[in-house]
Amino acid sequence: MLARARDRCSTLAETGHLFQMDVTALQFSTGSFDAAVASFLFCVLPDDQQTPGLRELGRVVKPGGLIRLLEYVRPKGRLRRAVSRVWQPWISWAYGASFDRQTEQHAVNAGLEITESRYVVDDLLKLLTLRTVAVN
Repeated sequence: MLARARDRCSTLAETGHLFQMDVTALQFSTGSFDAAVASFLFCVLPDDQQTPGLRELGRVVKPGGLIRLLEYVRPKGRLRRAVSRVWQPWISWAYGASFDRQTEQHAVNAGLEITESRYVVDDLLKLLTLRTVAVN
């Protein structure tokens, strides 16, 4: 994936840096970033790695900084909920993803404040905005 990213973004390949690492053990100093963004990461991360991954993102983001997550969630509507249950085995096999990761609860367990939780595509995609704890 890193090679594909370099090929697709010539400016990044010239001046930027791409890293491959485990979200539960990031090799960045504490407070290295003003903010962090993750798309469809926590819906594929196993439940036992959710809180450690979120805690680690919170560690590398400066106190009071934001973390934004875009995630698949189990739909609330009756028909979509049923369809998502039918799709679940295939989604799990193909992508390792689940609609039931409970990322919001894991964020609280990781010591992050949920400042926004809203659906951005019907009731299937959710945008979470989390804030790291500010040091007084």
